[in-house]
Amino acid sequence: MNKVGFFRSIQLKFIIIFILLLLLAMQIIGSFFTEKLEENLRNNFNDTIDQNVQLLSYNLEQAFNKDREDEEVPSLPSEVQDILDDFRSSNITNIEVIDNQSRVIAASGNRQSNIGDKTTREIVQQAILFDTFDERTMRDQDNNQVFVKADPVFNDEGILEGVIYLEASYDEVNDQLQDINKIFLQGSILAIVTSALIGILVARSITRPIIEMREQARTMSKGDFSQKVNVYGKDEISQLAETFNDLNSRLKHSYATIEEERWKLSSVLFNMSDGVIATDNGGVVTLMNESAGRLMGQNPDDIIGDFLLDVLQLEEKVVDLTELLESGTMIIDFSNDEQDFLIRANFSTVLDDEDEVTGFITVISDVTEQEKVEQERREFVSNVSHELRTPLTTMKSYVEALTEGAWQDKEIAPKFLGVAQNETERMIRMVNDLLQLSKMDVKEYPLNRERTEFVNYFHQIIDRFDMNLPEQISLRRELPKGQYYVWLDKDKMTQVLDNIISNAIKYSPEGGEIRLKVENKRYHLLVSIQDPGLGIAYDKLEKIFERFYRADKARTRKLGGTGLGLAISKELIEAHHGQVWAKSKEGKGTTVFFTLPLMNQKRRGI
Repeated sequence: MNKVGFFRSIQLKFIIIFILLLLLAMQIIGSFFTEKLEENLRNNFNDTIDQNVQLLSYNLEQAFNKDREDEEVPSLPSEVQDILDDFRSSNITNIEVIDNQSRVIAASGNRQSNIGDKTTREIVQQAILFDTFDERTMRDQDNNQVFVKADPVFNDEGILEGVIYLEASYDEVNDQLQDINKIFLQGSILAIVTSALIGILVARSITRPIIEMREQARTMSKGDFSQKVNVYGKDEISQLAETFNDLNSRLKHSYATIEEERWKLSSVLFNMSDGVIATDNGGVVTLMNESAGRLMGQNPDDIIGDFLLDVLQLEEKVVDLTELLESGTMIIDFSNDEQDFLIRANFSTVLDDEDEVTGFITVISDVTEQEKVEQERREFVSNVSHELRTPLTTMKSYVEALTEGAWQDKEIAPKFLGVAQNETERMIRMVNDLLQLSKMDVKEYPLNRERTEFVNYFHQIIDRFDMNLPEQISLRRELPKGQYYVWLDKDKMTQVLDNIISNAIKYSPEGGEIRLKVENKRYHLLVSIQDPGLGIAYDKLEKIFERFYRADKARTRKLGGTGLGLAISKELIEAHHGQVWAKSKEGKGTTVFFTLPLMNQKRRGI
């Protein structure tokens, strides 16, 4: 423990308390003892003085009562002086005997020079005038305490003959008190040192567990719960140490549980495909997982501290967070000129135990493809409705005409019935195509593939078209020699080739030549079917494989097309692990390409 820490520690406070209590006790005891001792010494001093005065007074009374007419009897002053000279007392420093006329008749020591003089001392005058003794404590010239006393002397008849005036020094009493105070001070210092040492030992015994608990608390604050506090007894501090150890065990368990839950939450947030953004109650971002960072195209650490509306780029669309919470869900458009990008954001609040809002949670997910699919679904329903409405309207018109009597007309009735039959067959083909696409979508359209030599198979398909080919249109074959085997479902592939070749024939002008070509690309066969038709605009080229899309809607409907042929062909080719695409220029015709993997060869992409 450093010096500053010691002077701020509870150990020093215990030591100071011990010393202060001892000093207070010694001060009280010393004051009481000194006061009583001084009182006792002064009483003994006064008793000794009184005894000496009584003896001296008795001797002086004998001297005052003697008959002085006898020549052998010495004079009164001489006898009184002899009495004073014979008187011995260690405490009395000066004695004067004064007659009733206030004249000094005898004195001791250095006061003999006053013999014969009249005294004017107040204490003596009062004793002469009032026949009473008096005593008091005074200060001499050296500022020392002096005890003075005036005691009257009477003769046998009770008449005042004189006064004994004496002075006694308190030096001896004061010296005794001073010696005792020194001894008491030395004892106090010894007691303080002893109490300080005892206080240190006691304080250390008390503070040691507390210091250990403090160090353990610091260790616990760093997440280390492995250590325990030592228990030294059964007192309150030891019970506190046991409670502290129990708290340590509980905190260790709670901390482990919290860490486990935190890691679970962190793992969930990290592995979530959806992005999660947490904010405080003011909308400032406090947490963002990696998925949210990827969706927003920013580092999550750089987003911390930003405002949610700024992060979601809604500052111009939304006034405050209340609008977001009221909406609950919002589609946010992050699209640019290069690609579409839509994000769905779900907003919710975080409440504490008192139902106070402490923050907000925003879950974001990429719904670009979902929205595209939804848009395609809406377009598909619209297209189906439109495609079915046209033949149904035609059939309704002809049936109404027949109902109104046209059936009786032998020339018109067969034509009307023929149209109704054609439209019915067209709707049946459309429904069959839709069912086929639906089965493909749910993987319920299995392929019965077999080992097939493709060039020979393709010749058979082309031969079948040659037999029913319209006039002024020719088929040009550019097929390689040799045998190329592929795994395919002949029926499904026949449907593909029929759709593509039929479209080429439909859009070829009179005198046009359709080019049918097969190329060996080492790992796959590249099949191309080129027609000399009007071609397709570049921006519409990718759409020809979409359902119900027609490059020339009027002509397709006139020829009985459903708009699903190329969509079905694309699904079937991809089911054979191939690819399909088209190239075209307006006014120069269209070429449809597709690939099929060769057998016993390592597959590669184009």
